[in-house]
Amino acid sequence: LDQVLRYHRRTKHSFTDYARGPRGLDWANQPDPFRRYSPAPLVHLLHPSAADGDGDCCYPTPSYSSLFDSLPAPKPISRSTISELFHNSLALSAWKTSGFSTWSLRVNPSSGNLHPTEAYIVSPAVDGLSEHAFVAHYAPEEHALEVRARIPTDFFPECFPDGSFLVGFSSIFWREAWKYGERAFRYCNHDVGHAIASVSMAAAALGWTVRILDGLGHEDLGKLMGLQPPVRSFSMPTKPVKGKMPEIEFEHPDCALLVFPGDSGDFEVDYDRLRSKFSHLDWIGKANALSEEHICWDIIYRTAEAVQKPPTTSKKESIIINDNPPSNAIDDPSSLGLTLSQVARKRRSAVDMDGSTSISRETFYRIMLHCLPSNKFGALTWACNLHAVVFVHRVAGLPAGLYFLVRNAAHFPELKSSMRSDFKWAVPDGCPDDLPLFELSRGDCRDLSKRLSCHQDIAGDGCFSLGMVARFEPTLRDVGAWMYPRLFWESGVLGQILYLEAHEVGVSATGIGCFFDDPVHEVMGVKGWAYQSLYHFTVGGAVVDTRITSLPAYP
Repeated sequence: LDQVLRYHRRTKHSFTDYARGPRGLDWANQPDPFRRYSPAPLVHLLHPSAADGDGDCCYPTPSYSSLFDSLPAPKPISRSTISELFHNSLALSAWKTSGFSTWSLRVNPSSGNLHPTEAYIVSPAVDGLSEHAFVAHYAPEEHALEVRARIPTDFFPECFPDGSFLVGFSSIFWREAWKYGERAFRYCNHDVGHAIASVSMAAAALGWTVRILDGLGHEDLGKLMGLQPPVRSFSMPTKPVKGKMPEIEFEHPDCALLVFPGDSGDFEVDYDRLRSKFSHLDWIGKANALSEEHICWDIIYRTAEAVQKPPTTSKKESIIINDNPPSNAIDDPSSLGLTLSQVARKRRSAVDMDGSTSISRETFYRIMLHCLPSNKFGALTWACNLHAVVFVHRVAGLPAGLYFLVRNAAHFPELKSSMRSDFKWAVPDGCPDDLPLFELSRGDCRDLSKRLSCHQDIAGDGCFSLGMVARFEPTLRDVGAWMYPRLFWESGVLGQILYLEAHEVGVSATGIGCFFDDPVHEVMGVKGWAYQSLYHFTVGGAVVDTRITSLPAYP
């Protein structure tokens, strides 16, 4: 815990000082955005035909909004459904070009479009993919699977429900640290949360539910995905050092998701048996080098080691899936009625807001309702720790000012007593009964939100912006230091919902990782470590950069 608090304190931005980072971008050593495991065999996944979707190669999935009420009938696991899952969650979504530069975008967003998150699938035999149960790395550039190992055929029948499989995530810290320095560990875990939500939503469209297997420890996850542990033979420097250090490119195992059919039920996971199946596997392929030279930001790796999760102490863990009733529906005329595939694949991160677009009060309330924790596709197996302080700028029918979304009612008394005594905590007009949104104070807070978000205009030029505030030190003390990255996962999950919600009602969103931490707390009146701001977001009308041309993801 001391290491976590040390890292979090040291990587805060303030009005007088920013967290440590590179003084400039070393373009010669920009990390390769695509990891490959040559010579592992590459199995190509399927692409939707334009005739099957809306003319832009989207799958004919259920409407995005309908997934908040109920899931469709589950589809069987097949080459087609696995292809659809990755296509709508982790694949490329477009290529962009401007002048002599060309770069790819992905369905799952990432800080700086750097994509530190790698994905794996652990699956039973699937016709067209593998005759045997297997572990594979997902290669988004090719929309293909690199099959890295066979696993025992009895693994899934003995450990999991019929029709289920696993998706694993790991992080390459170097990809983010190349640009952002010490704060990169935060951003990597934001991205894990975005990826979790991306897979959860794509799975929901197939009638599948996703849950994190949180009984697995750090070493278990590494074995599950075939990741080499980082080399510890080199002397960890006490300050950033540049040089050729291939070990800096190691993959840190983050989590494994269980994907299974339906949206209710309960079952047990025998972790001891699960571990035994991965003790001795023959792995194929070696990871490619991403950069010639590296900078070792020592505090990232020390913190990553400090937050490694131990394995569960119980042999079996019961996972109960609750089918929560849907929230009260709001008749929102702004909804475009888009399918999940259309929303997920066409979502873009805005780089500028027009400062004039507004949304209706009904649209704002609908977005806030969908930001509440959901058992349907949230994937997270622990109680919510994250809330949101909301800066309302342009919402028709709602006064501009400061609002607060309480996402866990158990924290409400503590939150209210921790924040400024002059806040009103009033229920705004027309607010649905099941939406715990409160008005704190009225007034124009556009300039304030800009200043708090590292003086970025985009924070004040949208319809609203928000800061995600986590119950911090009490959670880490009660559960363990390994909850630290999971708090950022929660913020990434919430951020992904905001991205999709914005696109579905005809506006745009952008995650903001650069903000002045303690000044945000001062605005709220929060002192100490009880609550900390972890991620900012803005939603509004995007300004399109006409200098950039968009090309198909898979021409």
